[in-house]
Amino acid sequence: MIRLANKHDIKQIIGLLHQVNMVHAVLRPDLFKPHTTKYDEQELERMMGDEQKPIFVFDDDGRVLGYAFCVMTEVKDHRLLQDVKSLYIDDICVDEQARGRGVGRALYEHVHKYARQTRCHNITLNVWTGNEAAISFYRNMGMRVQKTTMEVVLRAD
Repeated sequence: MIRLANKHDIKQIIGLLHQVNMVHAVLRPDLFKPHTTKYDEQELERMMGDEQKPIFVFDDDGRVLGYAFCVMTEVKDHRLLQDVKSLYIDDICVDEQARGRGVGRALYEHVHKYARQTRCHNITLNVWTGNEAAISFYRNMGMRVQKTTMEVVLRAD
C-alpha cells in the first residue's frame, strides 16, 4: 500500500535515507559524507506537515519498503518561463532487501498519478551520473533527460 508518510514512519525512513546516502557516498566521495542522512527526524516531522512536500511510503504491513519525497514547484509570471506547475522528486528509495519486487515502480506510478491529479505539467528529478541502476529505472518509467549539469573538478584530494 502506498500512503502519505506519518511520524510513526520516521525511524524506518531514516534507515532508508542512510541507504541512499551510502550509494551517493560510494559514487561521489568527493561530494558526499558517508554514514549520515539528508534529513534528520525533526526535519522529517516538519516536512510531513507541508502539503507542498508530500512524502509517500510503500507500506508492507507496517514495514516501510520505500519512499518518494516530492516537492511541488510553480513558476508564475516569470519574464522568460511559461507558467508551469511541476512535481519534483527530491528523493526516492527502495529498501535494498525489497529491490526487484516492483516497489520502485509502484511508488513512481503513484507519484505520476498524484502529479496528474494535482494538474502538474511534468515530473522532474536529478540522478547522478554513474548511478546506472537509477538511470535505467527512470528511463524505463518513461523519463527523458531534460537538462544536463556539467562540472570540472579543480582539485583531487
